[in-house]
Amino acid sequence: MKTIYLDNAATTQMRMEVIDRMTEVMKSSFGNASSTHSYGRSSKAVIENSRKRIASHFNVSASEIVFTSGGTEADNLVLNSAVRDLGVQEIITSKIEHHAILHTIDQLVKTHSISVQYLNVDKKGVVDYNQLESVLKSDKKQLVSLMHVNNEIGNKLDIKRVADLCNANDVLFHSDTVQSIGHYELNLEEISIDYLAASAHKFHGPKGVGFAFIRKNSGLKPLIFGGEQERGFRAGTESIHNIVGLDEALKLSYDNLESERSYILGLKTYFIEQLIKIFPNTTFNGDCSNHENSTYTLVNVCLPIAPEKAPLLQFQLDLKGIACSKGSACQSGSSQNSHVLSEILSEEDLLKPSVRFSFSTFNTKDDLDYTISVLKEFIEN
Repeated sequence: MKTIYLDNAATTQMRMEVIDRMTEVMKSSFGNASSTHSYGRSSKAVIENSRKRIASHFNVSASEIVFTSGGTEADNLVLNSAVRDLGVQEIITSKIEHHAILHTIDQLVKTHSISVQYLNVDKKGVVDYNQLESVLKSDKKQLVSLMHVNNEIGNKLDIKRVADLCNANDVLFHSDTVQSIGHYELNLEEISIDYLAASAHKFHGPKGVGFAFIRKNSGLKPLIFGGEQERGFRAGTESIHNIVGLDEALKLSYDNLESERSYILGLKTYFIEQLIKIFPNTTFNGDCSNHENSTYTLVNVCLPIAPEKAPLLQFQLDLKGIACSKGSACQSGSSQNSHVLSEILSEEDLLKPSVRFSFSTFNTKDDLDYTISVLKEFIEN
């Protein structure tokens, strides 16, 4: 059976160069980086060289990169410590953030009695920047947490605008950049973000590793205790091969950024054109059909299918070898509607099937033609 992978927003296929580099390191650098003997020093050097290279992509100091198990841990580290250690009393966010943000904030409300301001979003999922500017004028110590690229509908935040607003009002700014690191350049000398989160498996690296950017002298303290690794921010023996894999994947992503972005955008554009041509009543959730306002890596499609057939669509696509998602992978096993789509779609449209197709450099137009043909067969039968 033909198999097509169109769920790259959930995770990506590792590049062979990354696997080769990780394999090399697993063979040669097995020492504990906290050990003082030559094996340990060798492993420590490998980690620190990777940290420097990663930092260089964002024009920041190597000391501001803290390795984590992924984006979720990085988000938790920042939000928990900001409230616990920096005295943040109010978090400003939106209801279409990743659950790594929303569920952490829910817990902080229970444990620390913080207040939360949820910004309005329009029917395209665009946050109200004017409202943000108005709520920043407060006597409370605030932190803004808004994701750069939405993982379900692909909307891009005007991250520089938000950073400038926060900076002008002396408010901390955290951004979940899991869907944008490796796909967009971020010059953190020019964009005054205080904290961000990244995960290697979103840009063809290994699972189980990511990093938090924590601007120097931030005052944050650890979430995980037990040792002095990662400059005291995260206890635990470092996973050297995963860190090197992250480094290599990020380097390759930025080395090939222009050519791969052009190629993947071409796939997305073609897919949208074919969907509209064959299914004229198709609509696109969020702003994902607008190339200026959304990421080039995904589309979220509301298909003109009768509500009674909707539950069968995902099953049929999987049966035909097509991997995609009805929302984020974190909730694809759930019978509940996407919390993002529930915020922006009408009750009528929520009854129709919405599917997220996300692309990478490993996809081809043949993949998309096959997917269109399967959708056409399903809709017409």
